[in-house]
Amino acid sequence: MNSAHGAGRPVQVVAVTGGKGGVGKTSVSINLAIALAAHGRRVVLLDADLGLANVDVLLGLRPKRNLADVLAGDCGLEDIMLDGPGGIRIIPASSGTQSMASLSRLEHAGLIHAFSAIGSGMDVLLIDTAAGIADSVLGFVRAAQECLVVVCDEPSSIADAYALMKLLHRDHGMQHFRLLGNMVRSAQEGASLYHKLAQVCDRFLDITLLDAGNIPYDDMVRKCIQRQRPVLLGAPQSRAAAAFRELAARVERWPIPAGPSGHLQFFVEQLLDHAAAG
Repeated sequence: MNSAHGAGRPVQVVAVTGGKGGVGKTSVSINLAIALAAHGRRVVLLDADLGLANVDVLLGLRPKRNLADVLAGDCGLEDIMLDGPGGIRIIPASSGTQSMASLSRLEHAGLIHAFSAIGSGMDVLLIDTAAGIADSVLGFVRAAQECLVVVCDEPSSIADAYALMKLLHRDHGMQHFRLLGNMVRSAQEGASLYHKLAQVCDRFLDITLLDAGNIPYDDMVRKCIQRQRPVLLGAPQSRAAAAFRELAARVERWPIPAGPSGHLQFFVEQLLDHAAAG
């Protein structure tokens, strides 16, 4: 597949996932996107929750078109992109549309193919995946260069994050994950959360689990969500906002693979391979 940007600059592709709903994945995706844009990066945030899209809801945006229109061949990805807060661009999914929640593998592949057209306009592609371990979630995660697993310090979140990593390792050969503790009550709780999961992974899975840091529990996050404002913009002096800026600084230092795997084209091809293999 020879796309025009194939030889261009690398695009950093990060999937934000968690195994379980309710861990604050979408809030993490939005605020990380805005923090990276503040570093001068051109950031595109893909709402990849194909059944219950909520990036646009959290931001009070009303997309006229969404991924369903791209799938139907009515328009391209560029046509449905929204300008989001803080200079980010957003690709909205379609909420509550059954056909989007149960894409055929061919449709899924066609959708991903559309991405090869927009690669030259971005430095970072952040993917806010759906909760759970549906095929589309696994496809997006395994095609990304980095998998950021968001976890809270509660048994079901820990168990679901472990199950997701186990599945991605066992069935797709993934060996490298980054763990972000969210809504942690203290730095100690965050460290303990990472060590808890890292020990289990060391013992039962042959994977590398890297510590991506923590976002503290902060009432301002909830208050900003109610106002449909990201905490980075709605309460920039808050502890959570400071933590998102630190996270973005860390993400900036993550290595982008040299060679083909550093290009959006590689991400597209990986997704097509995943779709074809099923």
